[in-house]
Amino acid sequence: MIKPFAELARKLGYSFNDDSLFELALTHRSCGKKNNERLEFLGDSILNFVIAEDLFIRFPEAREGQLSRLRARMVKGETLAEIARELNLGDYLYLGSGELKSGGFRRDSILADAVEAIIGAIYLDSDLEVARGFILQWYAERLQRLDLNETLKDSKTRLQEFLQSRRAALPQYELVSVEGEAHEQTFHIRCAVELLEQPTEGHGSSRRQAEQEAARQALIALKVEKS
Repeated sequence: MIKPFAELARKLGYSFNDDSLFELALTHRSCGKKNNERLEFLGDSILNFVIAEDLFIRFPEAREGQLSRLRARMVKGETLAEIARELNLGDYLYLGSGELKSGGFRRDSILADAVEAIIGAIYLDSDLEVARGFILQWYAERLQRLDLNETLKDSKTRLQEFLQSRRAALPQYELVSVEGEAHEQTFHIRCAVELLEQPTEGHGSSRRQAEQEAARQALIALKVEKS
């Protein structure tokens, strides 16, 4: 294993028996046919199961809907990208020249996919229990902070309900621009709210994600939510 991989392995706390799995997990599809998409698919399934199991045990009184919303919060792309940044994962990714030039090593979707691919690679290199251990280690603080009494509705829903409670008009979402190639786009959304002088903006790898971020920024501007 070359030095950069050894550094990342130390950060992960895991030494691969099959280094080629580790390398594949870090290889984005922009590099060619041999990439981390299949490992990402596998890792995504394992991640969802492990988090679901932990939530099921952690919150025995929770209803199915509550558990689903908590899991969605834990496994969403933004959370995975945060974990990737904690590991400085972007420094170790194999990206095609186009992605390198466009700063793909900073893009949430690419970072999130790499985390899932690493989970898949660890599972194949060892077993489910080992993969579970690393997932729960990376998520430990986030899981401990979860509270069933906390509002679990998404930002768009919270913003809409807040405005309705003030008898204000519903927010208006406008697509400002779409950047990038078809397989790796970034959407920019503007959210106009009657109670704010200036619209808020959000961006994401999908229109829905960008709208959620714009709504969250509106909630912050309205002092309903902390930044």
